[in-house]
Order: sequence, then structure tokens, then C-alpha cells
Amino acid sequence: MRKNIVAGNWKMNNDLSETHELIAHLKMQMVKEPTAEVYVAPSFISLYSAFQSLKDTPVKVAAQNMHFAEKGAFTGEVSAKMLKSIGVNTVILGHSERRAQFDESDEILSKKVSAAIANEMEIIFCFGEELKERKANKHFDVVKSQLENAIFHLPKDAWKNVILAYEPVWAIGTGETASPEQAQEVHAYVRKIVAENYDQATADEVSILYGGSVKPDNAREIFANEDVDGGLIGGASLNAIDFLAIVNSFE
Repeated sequence: MRKNIVAGNWKMNNDLSETHELIAHLKMQMVKEPTAEVYVAPSFISLYSAFQSLKDTPVKVAAQNMHFAEKGAFTGEVSAKMLKSIGVNTVILGHSERRAQFDESDEILSKKVSAAIANEMEIIFCFGEELKERKANKHFDVVKSQLENAIFHLPKDAWKNVILAYEPVWAIGTGETASPEQAQEVHAYVRKIVAENYDQATADEVSILYGGSVKPDNAREIFANEDVDGGLIGGASLNAIDFLAIVNSFE
């Protein structure tokens, strides 16, 4: 049975003291058994501190990125082994900002995906179309291409460590949100192509998150869709009360 998941991507926000403050608020407000699995993804400098602070809670800590190499002359990069050494076993890969601002291609992401799986890490894999692609009615083609080129090379047994996150790029940080119907349409399509490339059991088991301006006032309606299993949350995850309201938005 697939899981409901809410992951907070803090992006390049919060220094160490601000991270401690936000985690303290989360711990204070969170119920012992939340209605979904909860992840937070602080910046690299705060990962170990966050892990230490949250290790006795239901909240898991994820990294926002990693390199595909085990080690070497890659100044400024972090490997899977390094992340695991501080207790971080989950990584976000393919986020639209990494694709657009840091030129991460499907080829690079395929290598990162393989490296994460080789190191027995869990992946939150992001994909989604830009506004021009949505307007041209090419969003299904874009989504299919991103998945086929970067993650469908994995063997079936690796999918137990995969979480998918659909990001309509035009709805990230813009205040725009895909309608619940639009979200469900793409999520159902993704589940269909996972089944075509693997089998129906794999498709039924994988959690598919929606990432695109989810807030407390729209989360319940979005999460009510059959194929939407939670959210990858940006701005709203920086406020403990808002984030936990989203966590508790499942029926």
C-alpha cells in the first residue's frame, strides 16, 4: 500500500539558528502520529544538526541535491556516501530549479539516480512542464520524456526507494496552482506510464506527490484526488503551523 507523504523543501533559506527555531516549532506543534510521512530538506550546512534534532521524531531529513560521483575533484559537491555518513538517507533529485538554474540534464539526473540507488538511498524525483509546454499541450510528452530519460532505467526492485513529485513549473513560487483536476490528470498519467514500463503493482505502490504552491487552504482538495499521495512543499514549509496544517490535510 502506497504512503501519504508531505515533504518540505526549504531551499536556500534558514541559517543554523533559524533552522533550530523552525525545527523546535515543528516538534512543539506536531502530533505523535501524523496522518502522513513527513520529510524536511534543509540546506547542506544544517543537515546534520537537523538529523540530530529530529532523529527521535517521525520527521525524516532529506538532502536537496547530491553529486553522482562517489568522491573526487568536484569542488562544492556532496556525495551519497557523505550524506549517509550523517544519517541522511533521502535526496531530492530533478527539482525544476536545479534543471533551470544549474543546467541539470536528464543525462546528469540519470547518473544521480543511479548513484543514489547504488548507495541504497531513497529518492524524491521531481519532474514537470513549463508554462509554454503546458500552453502547447505538450505536458504529457515532457513528463514522459523526463521520466523515461532519467529514472525508467532503474530495475523494478529499485522502485521501493522511489517517490515521484510532479511539479508544474508554472505553479512554483508564482502563486498559481494547478487545479485539483489538472493535478489528478497528470498523476494518473504518470501512474499509467509507470505500469507500462514496469507493471501495475509497481505503479500502485509508488507515491506521487504534487509540488506547486500547495497551501493549507488548498491542500485538502488537492490531496483528495485518487492518485495524489501528498505534496512537495516549498514556501509553506517554512512556517511550522502552515506546514503541519498541510501534513494533516488528508481525509
